[in-house]
Amino acid sequence: MKTLIHITSEKLDPQACLAAVSYPECGGIVSFVGTVRNQTKGKPVLKLEFEAYEKMALKEMQKIADRAKAKFQVEEVLIHHRAGLVKVGEEAVVIVVAAPHRKAAFHACEYCIDTLKETVPIWKKEFFEDGEIWVSAHP
Repeated sequence: MKTLIHITSEKLDPQACLAAVSYPECGGIVSFVGTVRNQTKGKPVLKLEFEAYEKMALKEMQKIADRAKAKFQVEEVLIHHRAGLVKVGEEAVVIVVAAPHRKAAFHACEYCIDTLKETVPIWKKEFFEDGEIWVSAHP
C-alpha cells in the first residue's frame, strides 16, 4: 500500500512520489519539491533541522489533502515531509496532486504547500557558521 501522507527522517524520492499518484484518468499531475537552499537573506545556510509533532502533523496533513480533494476536485494528493537534519540541496517536502485537468492540479498543489506552512506543526531550525535559529514557519 502506498503512503500518501508521510513524515520521515529518510531522503525523499520525488520520482516515487509522482509514480504513487499517477492514474490513467488524470491528465494533470503537478508536483512541488521544496529543497534546502544555501542561504537565507544573503547569509549562508549549512543545513536545516525539522522537528514535528508527528501525530498532529500527520492529521493536519491529511486534512489538507482531504480539503484539497474536495475543494479542487482532484483525484489524489500526496504530501511527504522530512524530519531531522536535511542538507543543502536535499528535498524537505514533496507534494504531488493528480487531477483530470491541469488547472485544478496547479491550484490544489499551491493550496497544499501554503496551508501546510501555515497550519502543520513542523518547525525549522537554520544552521549558520556562527550559530543557529529556529524559524517561525507560521505567520
